[in-house]
Amino acid sequence: MNRRVTLAARPEGEPRESDFSLDEAPVPEPGAGEVLVRSHYVSVDPYQRGRMSEARSYAAPLQLGDVVTAQAVGEVVESRDGRFSPGDVVVGQLGWQEYAVARGGTLRPFTGTPITTALHLLGTTGLTAYFGLFDVGCPKPGETVVVSGAAGAVGSIVGQLARIAGCRTVGIAGGPQKVADLLDVYGYDAAIDYRSQDVAAELKAAAPDGVDVYFDNVGGPVTLAVLRRLAVGARIAVCGQISQYNDTEPTPTIPGLGFLIVYRARVEGFLVTDYAHRFPEAERRLARWLADGELTYREHIVEGIEHAPAAFMGLFRGENRGKALVKLV
Repeated sequence: MNRRVTLAARPEGEPRESDFSLDEAPVPEPGAGEVLVRSHYVSVDPYQRGRMSEARSYAAPLQLGDVVTAQAVGEVVESRDGRFSPGDVVVGQLGWQEYAVARGGTLRPFTGTPITTALHLLGTTGLTAYFGLFDVGCPKPGETVVVSGAAGAVGSIVGQLARIAGCRTVGIAGGPQKVADLLDVYGYDAAIDYRSQDVAAELKAAAPDGVDVYFDNVGGPVTLAVLRRLAVGARIAVCGQISQYNDTEPTPTIPGLGFLIVYRARVEGFLVTDYAHRFPEAERRLARWLADGELTYREHIVEGIEHAPAAFMGLFRGENRGKALVKLV
């Protein structure tokens, strides 16, 4: 049988256990051009919150009873697509379930190690950091790059890439453990704890000449504090707004918009899928930097598909240190 987590109710505010259901169904059989995959790890990400809502977004919302959408990495069990054979390791949007059938064209083979990196540094997370920083942020050597959500899956990679690009890096995270990770694990030059420190005052000390590139993962008051410290000609890459994902009412205006005029700054939102035609370029560079010891990572792993909802809810309380994953095999 195939154990899976489905959407039982649309969350109102912060998600709850009752919004999800664990059920069993027969293992599906692949049709022509399809592949049956047994997932080894599934991903837990903030973007999934938007898929649980009926609000307008870049992707269609989940319907009640649907398997919760998620990236997963696993092993091909049966293939009716000539590009894949049993035993191949593949990555795809397979959902929170132990077995999944997918069209062969929606899967990509993965030969890196360890297998978990397919869901972060060598997967969508790493690609998001790469294109968001280099193509949207356009950092130059010597500039100051500030990252919010800096200890998270994307933010931790952004800071390391900015360091590789010759920039000064300032990370913002919540709690002493995550701040320590920024400095000791990910090599940030300075770190700010938004929970216990005055972000505006700390930014003034950490970025005395202003912020040239801001990689925004959180939005809200943290972002407003950064906008006040922009340098002239700053670039802002908007990757996520996790501080607002559980809001029950939309934010009526964008606070701090006037600062973009003062500093002649550019702000741009992006989706990693916009760069799909360049994924091989980024994957090669990320893999090389990982092999050379230029990039590192931390994983937050729980075991059992039944624990996926709790791991997801923990994202909004800052419980994960590094990339949140659920191990199935």
